[in-house]
Amino acid sequence: MQFQFNSDSSVMGTVNVATRIEEMVREKLSRFGERLTRVEVHVSDVNGAKHGADDKHCMIEARPRGGRPIGVTGRADKVDAAARRAANILAQRLERLFGKEERHKHDARPDKMM
Repeated sequence: MQFQFNSDSSVMGTVNVATRIEEMVREKLSRFGERLTRVEVHVSDVNGAKHGADDKHCMIEARPRGGRPIGVTGRADKVDAAARRAANILAQRLERLFGKEERHKHDARPDKMM
């Protein structure tokens, strides 16, 4: 699974922030690693230098193999918390998506075989 981290100029895009968020997102999505080709994380600060409630946004897009991309957004007052929320939502969506695939995958019924 490829990982890409992007931040705008108002969020400290240091290696430390990128590394922390990448480790957290990879851990949260580790059970889907073989089924994902790429994960992109975009973090931003809506208010810039001003402070406010839930002004940090994290958008995560995951690309399942052979499927359509899934994007989610998390908001919080800190970048790490916004990324954690987005990763939790994405894990739930992927669980639902891959769970449906497993439930609908079955062998042909013996009475229907020719």
